[in-house]
Amino acid sequence: MSGWAGRSAGEIAAAVRAKEVTPREVVAAHLERVARLDGRVEAFRTVREAAALAEADEVGARADLGELPLAGVPVAVKDNLAVRGEALRDGSAATSDAPSSADHETVARLRAAGAVVVGLTNVPELCVFGTTEGPYGITRNPWDFRRTAGGSSGGSAAAVAAGFVPLAVGNDGMGSLRIPAANCGLVTLKPGHGVVPAGIGACDWFGMSENGPLATTVADLRLMLGVLAGADFPARTAPAPLRVAVSARSPLAGIPVSRPYQVTVRRAALALATAGHRVRRADPPYPASLTVTAMRHWMAGTAMDAEDLDPALLTRRTRVHAAVGRRFVAGVRHGDARERLRDRLAPFFAEHDVLLTPALARRSPVAGPWHERGWLRNVAVNSAYTPFTPPWNLTGWPAMAVPCGSLPSGAPGAVQLVGPPGSESLLLEVAEQLEAGVPWRRTAPVADEDGRPGVGPRNG
Repeated sequence: MSGWAGRSAGEIAAAVRAKEVTPREVVAAHLERVARLDGRVEAFRTVREAAALAEADEVGARADLGELPLAGVPVAVKDNLAVRGEALRDGSAATSDAPSSADHETVARLRAAGAVVVGLTNVPELCVFGTTEGPYGITRNPWDFRRTAGGSSGGSAAAVAAGFVPLAVGNDGMGSLRIPAANCGLVTLKPGHGVVPAGIGACDWFGMSENGPLATTVADLRLMLGVLAGADFPARTAPAPLRVAVSARSPLAGIPVSRPYQVTVRRAALALATAGHRVRRADPPYPASLTVTAMRHWMAGTAMDAEDLDPALLTRRTRVHAAVGRRFVAGVRHGDARERLRDRLAPFFAEHDVLLTPALARRSPVAGPWHERGWLRNVAVNSAYTPFTPPWNLTGWPAMAVPCGSLPSGAPGAVQLVGPPGSESLLLEVAEQLEAGVPWRRTAPVADEDGRPGVGPRNG
């Protein structure tokens, strides 16, 4: 990549504040890349070309331009968060096509910081599944167009990985930030409960869903998280050795972890040990009931989001998921399963500062019309590759996905970092040490030198 598309958010904002480039020039460069390449990726449901250029001009004319942390930075927004003047479709034909009258609070904070929204990104219907496809397109992984980008923030992750934008906002109810970030070679953080404004769907999936950033560097992630949270997340100046637990055991019973992801987590463990931390193998005491608890919450949250929609307009997999979930809404709402899980896992984090796990159990599924396939097939495929993320939505504790080396196919490897409540700054610090110890390529090779879309690695 050349020009401003592909630069980090920090670089762009600094150049705009110094008036070395205008926000319009930056946004136009990214829009050109979207127009040239998104036909293969399908990251966006809608691109706001004229509106984004007009808003870039408004940013350039702001009297406080020199103070804006995201001055002129193009961003993408997941299509389950309101953007003023645009419909919020949530990946579904059953939702309204009326334009939103106001921005979601996270979008308002990004705009106040000088960011420019270039488009809304594709999601699976109602953001239920870990693959992204539906009536608005099939979102493909920029590292390998034969594979899904993951979900449900798949469009946002694909947009960042392809260099269409340096930053995107998504959300995570059962792994929906960490799964696509791991697939697409990005860094992300699902913050702990209450750190970033939620307001996602009907009930934030009973408080499990959190908004968060997707980025290509930890510095950019830290920058965007600060804007979304309205608070700084400073690194400690003299980090003490941390107690790092390493676990490659699946939290959900019966799901094997492929060898490439076991190798990836060992690579990360070695990097942290080299950085001076006390690293040892230790498995959290996941309860045998965790699979049932996770499934009930996942389905009940979908039932709440689908409550006021016409079932006839929903895809079969969503309709069945919601129908089964209705049986569990009352029990989830009034039950104490999540509190019991927190009580069970809290002593583990009294003995360990950080938990390191694989981010995924295996490569993402092949991209295709999963929305046209049966419910059981979707649930089985999703569960088989994403067992490591759900526990930390149930507890409400912070968790990250961080790139770490490559898989044998050439696709990015990734690990998950988890910490107790309030450990966001600590996790960012550990992620920075991984970034230094096992550097990653910031964007996927979606185009070769003459600008034609590339094919990426082809083997699993």
